[in-house]
Amino acid sequence: QVDLVESGGGLVQAGGSLELSCVASGRDFTDYAVAWFRQAPGKEREFVAGVNWSGYEKYVPEFAEGRRVISRDNAKNTVYLQMTSLKPDDTAVYYCAARRGILRSVEKDYGFWGQGTQVTVSS
Repeated sequence: QVDLVESGGGLVQAGGSLELSCVASGRDFTDYAVAWFRQAPGKEREFVAGVNWSGYEKYVPEFAEGRRVISRDNAKNTVYLQMTSLKPDDTAVYYCAARRGILRSVEKDYGFWGQGTQVTVSS
């Protein structure tokens, strides 16, 4: 299994940018796909972006197209999420998640989760 720790959240004005980091510890990191999810109060947890740890496969849903870039640094066991053009609707707790196997975009397919980092976008 792997342990995941998110960081980089905070308060930002609408139109601003943030970069989130997810640091993994454990064995065989390249066996895991890694994704970012977010959850606002009263809403379902939502897929934001994902990447295969050991490959080049990436996916960002349409709502985030052009506003999210996911990248990885395997030497540091870290996955990053660059967020630009932030909107108040982006306010949520952002979670890093990992699973064995291929990249997926469904919450229930992920078995390992970090504690989350709060992102608040002011209008």
